[in-house]
Amino acid sequence: MVLNASAHDSGDLRARSAIALIALCDWAVSASATPLPDPIRARAALVLLDDLGAMVAASQEPEVTATRERATGKSKAHEATVFGPQALKIERLQAATANGMAAAWCELDEGYRLAPCHAGAYVLPTLLAEAEAHDLTCEQMLHCLAVGYEVTARFARAFPFPAMTVHPHAAFATVGATVAGALVQGLDAPTFLRALTGACSMSFAGPYRHAVDGALVRNAWTAASPSIAALSIEWAQDGIGGIAETPYDVFSTCFHTACDPDQLSAGLGEVWAINDGYHKVFACCQYAHAMLEASLSLHEQLGASARTNIASIEIETHPRGLTLTGTRPDNVLAAQFSMPHAAAAVAVLATGGQAAFSAASLARDDIAALRDKVTLKPYQPLAPWPNDRPSRVTWVMADGTRHTAEKINARGGADQPFDEATLLGKLGDNTASLFPAMAPVLTALLHRQQGVDLLSWRNCVGRMTASSVSVKV
Repeated sequence: MVLNASAHDSGDLRARSAIALIALCDWAVSASATPLPDPIRARAALVLLDDLGAMVAASQEPEVTATRERATGKSKAHEATVFGPQALKIERLQAATANGMAAAWCELDEGYRLAPCHAGAYVLPTLLAEAEAHDLTCEQMLHCLAVGYEVTARFARAFPFPAMTVHPHAAFATVGATVAGALVQGLDAPTFLRALTGACSMSFAGPYRHAVDGALVRNAWTAASPSIAALSIEWAQDGIGGIAETPYDVFSTCFHTACDPDQLSAGLGEVWAINDGYHKVFACCQYAHAMLEASLSLHEQLGASARTNIASIEIETHPRGLTLTGTRPDNVLAAQFSMPHAAAAVAVLATGGQAAFSAASLARDDIAALRDKVTLKPYQPLAPWPNDRPSRVTWVMADGTRHTAEKINARGGADQPFDEATLLGKLGDNTASLFPAMAPVLTALLHRQQGVDLLSWRNCVGRMTASSVSVKV
């Protein structure tokens, strides 16, 4: 008996995706011999400082602390730094696991705008640990970051989910982690391909809904991926891995994504995905950012007294914003993925920062009451990218008056980037209490000052964490 594997099977797409993947792997391996263009090097440095700051910001959360302590207890070596209190050096895989748990915890990490994907958060936990253990220079580490980001983002573009079913952290984190480890270890192209395809076959079927429901395992997918990457690389060196068709079989056949093979290989080395990243100043899912900006503009228009007179909130938003439906978030993660909570919290607190998504915000009766009075409906007409994530917010006041503000596209993307001072200020806010030297050292690395770019990453980490603050937890 012959079974039909899937209605999604397409021999042509499968074959083309395999050819394109081989070209992508060949490029990734050879790219290490080509210097990064200066603008790409600068973008990689910005992604590094933004995501490292996000890890530090999350490092004292109770669950992240528990993961770090468990990883430290398992460690038998002192190879790589955990970016938390005391900046302990532990075995590299355990360090990547602990840093991976912190990577997206606060929803302050950088993301990719052309497809649901946080390539930096997938690449960096493994890359930071491997680069320190292998004593790469800072420039080599930035090079691996840019190339790893490229490969990971191309996977997200080539295999797009038609609906938000599998979370991108689950689908693509094993890709980013494996590419990072393979680049640091200098695998040849055939071994690189075996490792990457093997890791693809071990992608996670992590539901997108887990973020909305506050299932904290969602934050663990970036922590588990370094282990998958380490095994995939070891086994690839033993001759064990997937085949060039594996990504198609996993994503298109099993996960029912679309497939655009050209996204894997077109314009390699000419068009860089890292240029299309976005940065956040709001501590929540980016799908809510336009709504937050519109709400803050209402605060500016109406003044501080208005917040106590809001009777209900109406939000018109884009399709992905309409997935953030939770009205009773049980924890910070669920709050970060709740449009009603975000709208109520910003209305009451006049901020979209961490305070709006903290445990304290969840405990406030005024925010909870207003959450139940938030309604969501589609924004129409929806414009093409980059204006495909708009929001229109209406505050209905106690006396029946209505005040509306609209934001077509939130700041932070390539079309409306935050200036460097804003991102460096965010870095300082996230790191100063624990690592006072981190922001100055990373700023010097960004600007190629004081010879920091010529240092080994190991020495750079030593400088950043030399004055680390010991915190009792």
